Amino acid sequence: MIYDISQELFSCRVYPGDPAPKRRQLLSMADGEVCNLTALSLCAHNGTHVDAPFHFLPDGCTIDQLGLEPFVGLCRVFRHSGDVTAADARRMLRDASEKRLLIAGPATVTAEAARVFAAAKLLLLGNESQTVGPEDAPREVHLLLLGAGTALLEGLVLGGVPEGRYLLNAAPLNLAGCDGSPCRAWLMTQDEMQLV
Repeated sequence: MIYDISQELFSCRVYPGDPAPKRRQLLSMADGEVCNLTALSLCAHNGTHVDAPFHFLPDGCTIDQLGLEPFVGLCRVFRHSGDVTAADARRMLRDASEKRLLIAGPATVTAEAARVFAAAKLLLLGNESQTVGPEDAPREVHLLLLGAGTALLEGLVLGGVPEGRYLLNAAPLNLAGCDGSPCRAWLMTQDEMQLV
């Protein structure tokens, strides 16, 4: 089975203060034009998106400078509600050999958990919230994780995804100089992987 774990962009949740995505029809076949053509206006952190280190680190890599390895490969989905503590982080790491973890549910990664994940050298940490840390104070968690080289995948839709092991593809757009990028993220089950 393949799970689409992305938000639809124009109806997506938007982090407080960020501009909402908009579309403008430039050409329309209904008006006699040769084709339909749409212009987009959006924030790099709208919907399901990736944070690059440059989002919080002035000398950090921009999205185009990150390789694709963090975003494509085996991952583990865990379900959690509330604050993710250091003990929760250690349990997740103990139960998974993958270097990519996705947390389903209304979960907030605490600074203590971020330290555990950072020390483990995760390639990627993803969650359903529009920010991986506390919404009212996301800086410390971002600095800990992005500073350790952990890519962040935020704004996921994991409600119908059971806990377990999957193949993840969440490649960001190749946007030179940007601090983040929307992506179309999906998960493939092991059964489906064996058919490919």
